[in-house]
Amino acid sequence: TINAGDYIFYTDWAWTSFTVFSISQTLMLVVGATYYLTFTGVPGTATYYALIMTVYTWVAKGAWFALGYPYDFIVTPVWLPSAMLLDLAYWATKRNKHSLILFGGVLVGMSLPLFNMVNLITVADPLETAFKYPRPTLPPYMTPIEPQVGKFYNSPVALGAGAGAVLSVTMAALGVKLNTWTYN
Repeated sequence: TINAGDYIFYTDWAWTSFTVFSISQTLMLVVGATYYLTFTGVPGTATYYALIMTVYTWVAKGAWFALGYPYDFIVTPVWLPSAMLLDLAYWATKRNKHSLILFGGVLVGMSLPLFNMVNLITVADPLETAFKYPRPTLPPYMTPIEPQVGKFYNSPVALGAGAGAVLSVTMAALGVKLNTWTYN
């Protein structure tokens, strides 16, 4: 998969990419996690699924690292806390599938872009570094100007969380339905 941290390499569309990648990661997590969660019926299975996804990503991206790709920019294990919320929703509602779909879907959809941003704050952004520390040999008219931050409606986290909350409910329903298609 394109990982949620890859947005940083799309310099012209960085925040659009952040939003799109956050949503795609949310949907991929929620459909698989709800499937395995309702298949086993054991709260904690979603977190286990997210752990498998995380380790798989580390292994897969390790190949990129071997080729000289900047590994630390990519591996952002943001699935775990969102999957924990999904498990919590399933456990707290006494294993109610409809509550899992609605509450769990919204929680994962809203939380993953937020956790993604918090996680990426700790990553050294080469563009941000270039803006903060321009080379002293540059003439003043070539010194990069820090771009202004948009308002709330322009926020990639808010947009990702809003879209993710709506879409992941549908994907959670799909994950649950995958368990019943062949039986009912």
